[in-house]
Amino acid sequence: MPIIKSAKKRVRVASKAATRNSKTKRTLRSAIKSFHAAITGDNANSAQSAIDIAVKKGVIHKNKAARKKRQLAAASKVAGTKVPAKKAVTKKPTAKPAVKKAVAKKAPAKKTATKK
Repeated sequence: MPIIKSAKKRVRVASKAATRNSKTKRTLRSAIKSFHAAITGDNANSAQSAIDIAVKKGVIHKNKAARKKRQLAAASKVAGTKVPAKKAVTKKPTAKPAVKKAVAKKAPAKKTATKK
C-alpha cells in the first residue's frame, strides 16, 4: 500500500479505469458473440457500435477495430445478410457571429508649432 498521497490517488484512479475498461471489453465481446450466434443486420449494427465505443474509450486500437469490423462485414456477406450502412451524422449549421465592419481610423491631427 502506498504511503504518499498522490500514489494513493493513482491507485484509486487506476482501479476505476480498470473497472470501466473491463465493462467496455465485456460489452464488446458479448456483442460480437451475439452477432456470430445469429448473423443479422441488427446484431451487426450493435457489434459495430460496441467496437466504436471501445475505440473511443481507448480500450482497443483503431486498427484492431477496423480489422474486427471488416471480419464482421465478411461474415455477414457469407451469411447473405447486408450490414445496413450507418446514417451519416450531419451537423446543424450554426449561426456565424456577425462580422463587424472595420472602421477606418482617422489620422491624428498634426500639431502646429507656435512661433515665439
